[in-house]
Amino acid sequence: MDLDDAYDNVGYIPDAAAYEPRWRDAAEAFRQRMSLADRARLGLMYGHGTRQAMDLFLPDQQPVGLTVFVHGGYWRRFDRSLFSHFATGFLAHGQAVMLPSYDLVPRVRICDIARQVAQAITVAAHEVAGPVRLVGHSAGGHLVARMLAPGMLEDDVHRRIAQAMPISPVSDLRPLLETRMNADFRLDADEAEAESPVFQPKPDMPVTVWVGADEKPVFLDQARWLAEAWNCGHVVQPKRHHFDVIDDLLDPQSEMVRTLMRD
Repeated sequence: MDLDDAYDNVGYIPDAAAYEPRWRDAAEAFRQRMSLADRARLGLMYGHGTRQAMDLFLPDQQPVGLTVFVHGGYWRRFDRSLFSHFATGFLAHGQAVMLPSYDLVPRVRICDIARQVAQAITVAAHEVAGPVRLVGHSAGGHLVARMLAPGMLEDDVHRRIAQAMPISPVSDLRPLLETRMNADFRLDADEAEAESPVFQPKPDMPVTVWVGADEKPVFLDQARWLAEAWNCGHVVQPKRHHFDVIDDLLDPQSEMVRTLMRD
């Protein structure tokens, strides 16, 4: 198998190049609306680097909890500003929604990114009371899954996690050792295993692994491996590929959003 091709999503999704500008425009319009309503706290620093910042969006009532959305991009691309509008479905359920940016490889390693996301969640959890729900897409799905490992989050924050949803996650990093992307990741065999959620203990909170039925076979495998390792929920959503699988986060009544909102 050519693993570079196997893990290439852009090369097989029709009109893939249109997704980034579409996300950017929708996210910018969303931030403007939320800012005008005084429901956006943008660029909150959780660390010392310029990318160690987060946006917090507030519902139109006292928040009943915190939902965190972690973006993907193979740990190499993107930031929170592309994905602001994906807070929509959660806000309708009374959630405060936090989206963090983080430093990218090769400037840092994947393990450093995981620590940064943990710090962002900790800071946000100290700002917003109530249950914490974690959702992430692709590399963000990996990072959300890593948050459930013992010691990644402070005990008091870990205990507050009510639901977690890795969407199209990379759960076993070992295949990436054989890709050209590893020039940026700089993974060796030990680190690839250490940063792979499939080797973590089964979490002590509800988890649903979500993936699109039209995704490439390796992403179907990665989702299944994690669901089997953790004996947790596993949804293969029909007629969704790697980029549009997150569209249902926009709909408060979608199965995806309602699953994450379960008590």
